Amino acid sequence: MKINLSIKKTVEQNAADYFEKAKKFRKKIAGAQAIISEQKKRLDELKKKKSAEIAKERQKEEYLKTKKERKKEKAWYEKFRWFFTSEGFLAIGGRDATSNEIVVKKHADSSDLIFHTDEPGSPFVVLKCSGKCGTVSINEAAQECAVYSKAWKRGFSPSVFYVKPEQVTKEAKAGEFVPKGGFMIYGQRNHVKEFKMQVAIGIKEGKIIGGPVTAIEKNSEDYVIVNPGEDKKTDIAKKIHKKLGGELDDIMGFLPGDCILY
Repeated sequence: MKINLSIKKTVEQNAADYFEKAKKFRKKIAGAQAIISEQKKRLDELKKKKSAEIAKERQKEEYLKTKKERKKEKAWYEKFRWFFTSEGFLAIGGRDATSNEIVVKKHADSSDLIFHTDEPGSPFVVLKCSGKCGTVSINEAAQECAVYSKAWKRGFSPSVFYVKPEQVTKEAKAGEFVPKGGFMIYGQRNHVKEFKMQVAIGIKEGKIIGGPVTAIEKNSEDYVIVNPGEDKKTDIAKKIHKKLGGELDDIMGFLPGDCILY
């Protein structure tokens, strides 16, 4: 180490000068160390933040991948209104005029039952029962038909009936016209009165299901009930999602319209 001394100063004065310089350098070193420590702390925080962002992004990618896989795994009937009755029978209904046509024309076998309301504006619901279903399944299918009809918005129970597929046709009487999604019903109608204007939304193995209360109560791990009301459908869906989990879009798909939690 090279030290410069002033010949005009005494040894004590030179020593004092270097002592003062040393003090200043120590302060600078302390300041530099504080800056280094602060920068290191900020760097560690940035690394943690980056790691959290990477983990979140991976989680999002995994979620989207799983969601995509779940969409691929959907059963054929999930494109319609659907549920399984308390007795284990599948019931499917149209979501619009096109799917009403498909449900009746392609999926109603001779031993099934077809449900509709006396008033227009309801889905055609096919109960896939092979002639073996009981009163419970019939009541549940009638409820499915009623709650997804226009009557839900008006808040009252419509008149629901069921017939055999052979009684349902696109052939109109002379001078009459059958619109898309509509059918002519011939013969005796069997009316159903044992149902309520309620829908249950449930969760089963992470999957959202919905339909008549008695059916969802039996087939789900947890569920909620909704009645006709004035709360926005989107708001109710978010509340149900918070309680049950599952896919928000699936919950929305099972809600008939604006409603209230029971």
